[in-house]
Amino acid sequence: MALTGCSQDNPDADEGKEVPGGAVGPDRMITEDLSILQVQLEYPLDGVYEEGEDANLFLGIANTGNTDDDLLDVRGPDFANAQLLVDGEPGAIRVQQNDNVYVGAEGAPRITLIDLKRSLRSSQSIPVILVFEDAGEMIVNAPVASEGRNPKPTYDFPNPAEDPTQS
Repeated sequence: MALTGCSQDNPDADEGKEVPGGAVGPDRMITEDLSILQVQLEYPLDGVYEEGEDANLFLGIANTGNTDDDLLDVRGPDFANAQLLVDGEPGAIRVQQNDNVYVGAEGAPRITLIDLKRSLRSSQSIPVILVFEDAGEMIVNAPVASEGRNPKPTYDFPNPAEDPTQS
């Protein structure tokens, strides 16, 4: 009896193929103190981003260290530019020491990828380069959120002051 198996040497070679059911974006450490959490592009209202459209980027940034760092820029080969907004104004996104920032959450800083260079569907991803003042550059794949998944801030680090079980 002969067995057949997957002979594909590089399973990542199908990057861009849609994954049924969607995916939550990756968590990645940049430094010992700085991590990127649940990176994803907002699900497009009509199910697909067409070439030339803009896409909102959602992610969390956790800083467990003793120094602040700033997200200065976002770049990538699959979009022309990125707009970083803090309190409605263009600027760097400050990640204070021992704190978290949820980009794209209601009232939080926002990042919009401008002029996509290719079409994207749910679970397809593009590389995004995050440029920090002190931590340097980090490349992470940003998948498009699945239908029905509204990106929300992560709650990996709850605020003890908001814990209703504390007296």
